[in-house]
Amino acid sequence: MKKNIHIFLQSVCLIANIALIFPQKSSATINTPQIIKSAVSKDCISWRVSGMCYWLKCTPFGCVTLTSMKVTHFLPQAVVSTYVGPGGNPWQEMAFVSQTAGGLESSIVGSLTGVTAGGGNAAEAKVQGKRRSSLKFKYADAIGHPSTSIIGGSVAGYSCSSSAKPLVPYFLSTLDSFAWRTGLPESLYPEALMPGLRELGTQISANMWGNIYPRSGFVTQTDDDKASAVIAQRVADIITRTGQPHVYQSIKDLPRPGYWPPDSVTENTGKQNHKWQRLSPKLSNSCAAFPDGNHPAAVNGNQAYALWQPYSCCERMGQTLLRSVDYKAPQ
Repeated sequence: MKKNIHIFLQSVCLIANIALIFPQKSSATINTPQIIKSAVSKDCISWRVSGMCYWLKCTPFGCVTLTSMKVTHFLPQAVVSTYVGPGGNPWQEMAFVSQTAGGLESSIVGSLTGVTAGGGNAAEAKVQGKRRSSLKFKYADAIGHPSTSIIGGSVAGYSCSSSAKPLVPYFLSTLDSFAWRTGLPESLYPEALMPGLRELGTQISANMWGNIYPRSGFVTQTDDDKASAVIAQRVADIITRTGQPHVYQSIKDLPRPGYWPPDSVTENTGKQNHKWQRLSPKLSNSCAAFPDGNHPAAVNGNQAYALWQPYSCCERMGQTLLRSVDYKAPQ
């Protein structure tokens, strides 16, 4: 099963590259060149010298200690899109990929699980004599940011390599149909049953946007922009971890001498281990962590965000890393 999923994801990646060459007509609100250009953001990259690395280099003539500068900066990991119907991805070139995966959801996943494609915010349909429900359902995709390799590792010693790959589909909710629609098994987890345990925002500060668990497509929120943000946060929570009960590819990497990848995304930590750049419906040149205030929701309910995470690295100067010293981070 895992092998088949991996083969399919490779096929979807190929389709994504073909889609870049032959863009499809759609109601999408942002395209690849715009996304690439948006990554040139000083606020989002936040590059700084963060410390010093000490290396031991040995040759037949003896050993010496060498140093290299340690840098820390954010990299765009993935574009996370939330939308109300199959093929509704607001990233123009990827809308075709979402639609293709949606067709496979109907023909393959649906036949195995009994869960069929479709969706949107059916719960929001107006019923005469009744109030509109705050329950919403959204599809979601997480696809490698097209600028992640352009910025990451571009200058040795001054930029760190990204663990994400451009245009690689890390999460397509249409392939994760059973868990995304039923919330199982996560509805039974303590994180889903205990109020305040995993929530985006807090009740005390009056900015609680929604619960992280269960990480499904259903969210209770009257504000559609905040509902989309909660869904995006759930997707980031999944793809930055390993061994989750979902169909996905993880972008989490392991540290090695001179290279420190980011921790898993955790809500309510400020900009310590992630931040978001709004791409659609309105493109922002800055980054923030959710909750980030009030924003107008997309008219069609389809929104996109860039997930940024911090990396630290230093140029390798010897065979053995003796130690690394971190400077105090600016407030």
